[in-house]
Amino acid sequence: MTMRLTVHEFLTLDGVMQGPGGPDEDTTGGFTQGGWMVPFGDEDFGTIVDSWFARTGAFLLGRTTYDMMQEYWSRITDPDNAVAVALNTLRKYVVTSSGTTAQWANTEPIPAVGEADVVEAVRALRGGPGQGELQVHGSHRLARSLHIAGLVDTYRLITFPVLVGAGKRLFEPGDHPTALTVLETRITSTGGVYQVLEPSAAAPARAEYVVGEDGKESVRWE
Repeated sequence: MTMRLTVHEFLTLDGVMQGPGGPDEDTTGGFTQGGWMVPFGDEDFGTIVDSWFARTGAFLLGRTTYDMMQEYWSRITDPDNAVAVALNTLRKYVVTSSGTTAQWANTEPIPAVGEADVVEAVRALRGGPGQGELQVHGSHRLARSLHIAGLVDTYRLITFPVLVGAGKRLFEPGDHPTALTVLETRITSTGGVYQVLEPSAAAPARAEYVVGEDGKESVRWE
């Protein structure tokens, strides 16, 4: 059985994924709005995130996200914390251009020689044997590369009712048009919109509105 590649992200209403958890989490590019997600954390949010980690077979992370996660989660040793148990015990593949001296258990570096090399390394992981999902969390540059390469099997996204302006985005103008099938949607008590989506084999449908006879509007699909 091969592993499915799944991407998990927290997004603002204007599509930013940068620095959701704290003001100093990711200040790249002078980003000053870090921590925007924190006010929206609730029981529904926790239930959703726990369900993600229950499906994990291994993690695939960019170096920045890996370092951030290690610093926090390696200190959480509560055996009843399902997220901590998964992160501290399961295999973690980290894409890095400089190697890693991290002592986090079960870490395997993926050399970031070039973007094409990283994509091919991930393609091999995705196509290899394994149980559970190969999960990407955060990891902006890596997630973008895998999205552009068409390697993502499932997107799990929570969009929060907040606008922050400029910042790193999972989806950018100029990306190849892609149709997505919505598998699940739910709204948290604080207004977060959770969606589970899979890329569709069909091209995005396009509608051209035309005025028909007697002044009535009709829709023609291409």
